[in-house]
Amino acid sequence: MRREDGRPGPEDDVEAVLDELYSLPPSEFVARREERAARARTRRRAQDARRIHAARRPTLAGWAANLLRRSRPDEAERFLELGRALREAYATLDPSGLKELSAQRRRIVSEMSRQAAALAREAGHPLSDAVQRDVETTLRAVLADPEAAAVWEAGRVEGVLTPPSEFGADAVAAAPPRREPARARKPRTDPTAAPKKDEEAERRRAEREERAARAREEARAAEERLRGRRAARQEAAGALEEAEEREREAGERVAALEEQLAEARTERERAGAELGEARERDRAAAEELKGAEREAAAAARRAGRAEGHDA
Repeated sequence: MRREDGRPGPEDDVEAVLDELYSLPPSEFVARREERAARARTRRRAQDARRIHAARRPTLAGWAANLLRRSRPDEAERFLELGRALREAYATLDPSGLKELSAQRRRIVSEMSRQAAALAREAGHPLSDAVQRDVETTLRAVLADPEAAAVWEAGRVEGVLTPPSEFGADAVAAAPPRREPARARKPRTDPTAAPKKDEEAERRRAEREERAARAREEARAAEERLRGRRAARQEAAGALEEAEEREREAGERVAALEEQLAEARTERERAGAELGEARERDRAAAEELKGAEREAAAAARRAGRAEGHDA
């Protein structure tokens, strides 16, 4: 629908349509998406229609995160600012700043996730413990990853956002440990033993570095596998929700058809009863007609005989 001045209305703006879609509960997403995409195709906006149709339905956790962003804009802005400060402190490896911001992070993530759960409950979609944990994971990702922060800031989270592994469970752990000042070495009393000690120390140091390198490589491989599993789980969860939505819609159609069938059967039974009554009336009327015809024929014969006698 266009305005009287010919300019496109809000429903012609793809960004406004996407904002509308991602503000809806997951159960309403697909139907509204197809409706908006069809409207765009009808108005010959094929590119807009493709973009709308490509929008993925959010999981319940993604919807709750978006709901929190839209319903608590001031707190969301402070949360985003905390994320920028935390990432800056991590980049500069400021131990004191990391310690303070990490404590603040844990407290605020917990509080924000509770708010998201409360908002979802008020909207008629309470969150399970597992879904609320997914919301917390997403909020931690928003603090740690600028790309995740941009997705959440736009209010278009689709699934669980995962924080980068280098942030770890606690950013404070990334701070470099303080080194104690090196103590003055005592003079060697046995010059011949020094080369052997140095060689042994070098060998142990090389072994430690090799073990550390292997551990780092194993950690990177494990993290990569974890990311793959999380992506697969998110995809599976999205497919499950879409299948559940299709099953629910099919169930509603079946229920409606069954109701129509029951009504048709009742109507058929009523029509059958009326047909039986009509047939009975028709049979009775036919019998009455035959009787009347016989009476009329007999009366005619009597009239004929009476006229003969008069003659």
